[in-house]
Amino acid sequence: MSTSEASGSAARVLLVEDVNTLALTYQGYLAKDPYAVTRVDCGKDALAELQENPPDVVLLDLMLPDMDGLDILAWIREQGMTCAVIIITAHGSIDVAVSAMRQGAFDFLEKPFTAERLRMAIASALTRKQFDPIGISEDAETRTQYQGFVGASQAMRNVYRTIDNAAPSRASVFITGESGTGKEVCAEALHYKSPRAEKAFVALNCAAIPRDLMESEVFGHVKGAFTGAVGHREGAAARANGGTLFLDEIAEMNLDLQAKLLRFIQTGSFQKVGSSKTETVDVRFICATNKDPMEMVRAGRFREDLYYRLHVIPLHLPPLRDRGEDVVQIAKHFLRLIAEEEGKEFQRFDDASLKLLRRYPWPGNVRELLNVVRNVVVLHSGQEVRANMFPPPLNDQQGRFAHPSIREPLESGDASAGSSPVEPMTSSGIRPLWIVEREAIEQAIDACDGNIPRAAALLEISASTVYRKLQTWKDIDEGKGSPGEA
Repeated sequence: MSTSEASGSAARVLLVEDVNTLALTYQGYLAKDPYAVTRVDCGKDALAELQENPPDVVLLDLMLPDMDGLDILAWIREQGMTCAVIIITAHGSIDVAVSAMRQGAFDFLEKPFTAERLRMAIASALTRKQFDPIGISEDAETRTQYQGFVGASQAMRNVYRTIDNAAPSRASVFITGESGTGKEVCAEALHYKSPRAEKAFVALNCAAIPRDLMESEVFGHVKGAFTGAVGHREGAAARANGGTLFLDEIAEMNLDLQAKLLRFIQTGSFQKVGSSKTETVDVRFICATNKDPMEMVRAGRFREDLYYRLHVIPLHLPPLRDRGEDVVQIAKHFLRLIAEEEGKEFQRFDDASLKLLRRYPWPGNVRELLNVVRNVVVLHSGQEVRANMFPPPLNDQQGRFAHPSIREPLESGDASAGSSPVEPMTSSGIRPLWIVEREAIEQAIDACDGNIPRAAALLEISASTVYRKLQTWKDIDEGKGSPGEA
């Protein structure tokens, strides 16, 4: 065990590395920094040092002679220690590092890394520890609003937790999700929760820029580089220096530019269109797509090497139909904001309108919900939103989301309740519940022309539940499962 000399107020850094040459290199990187660096070479000594002298930051190699570094990370989290853990991983072990971050690691360093990269990781970790010493806010399981998002469903709490863990890192984040789920909101949250928050957040929509102008938009150009280039222009890469570059709909970028983007990500350097001068910048990459990126790779429309370079931390945004009561919370939030903006008196939704909000499958997700609420507020007046104020298809009871074959349960006071008296059930008429449930779900899917998410919305269950049950029933039919698994 060895310790670098530092003042008593210096931040404590514990280096867990069994290879002497590497340990000396890392200690050399930090020799002029105000840190008290302690080095141990095995897991046993690391646990002892953690107990006796809890550090502020742990630099943790995953491959130790006596135990797995992930076991040490798990122990740190079980003990509730507040130290930030930075994983040191070999090239090609990115999946393990990402798994470690999901378990609470702050960041990871892929060997070989530079002194600047190490210093930045430690500085970011200490900044995060200063402002959020437990790593994740205490209300992580109860908050209903977060960095531009509204909702408290389990699916969204998972998203918030991932953003909390990933934001301080330099690791690239690959956001997926349907149109309208808030991918740019997510990218902004990652930026403004990061140490780069004071620098620029530059967003580029790869689907909205003509192909022949895309390279110039990303890297910039010099005067005379092409017809119409009447002056020098900074591209998104230079404008994002020190901050974050968000590439939305990245799967739409042409393959030639994808190759140049890959080199830029690997080296941090680029050339403007028409220039031979190489420029170097410090950029954190976040990208997003509403398509399945692996399908694009298999179709030859997205480079596999670029995909794996960017797909370090995957983050999927759930569709609104899978977020339960979030739709009501979001609708109420929009109603307050838009009513104030438009000078209207709307304050609430009536019961019938809330029922429609819950049942509609929202193919356009949060963006569609925003448009619906704005339509209601602009075109109507009053304090309460009624169901008949909604635009089509929400107010169309024969529409695609309210199929006539799927009927609401009769209320006790319904005039038609007495027209079809219910026969008392006998024991001989009772059928297994899973069969009744299967028939109801299959009938709903048929009524919705095979659209499972729509059927799930009408049945008021999540689409993932329907998919799981369908798979279980398929296994039962093939003799691979039992009814109890449904």
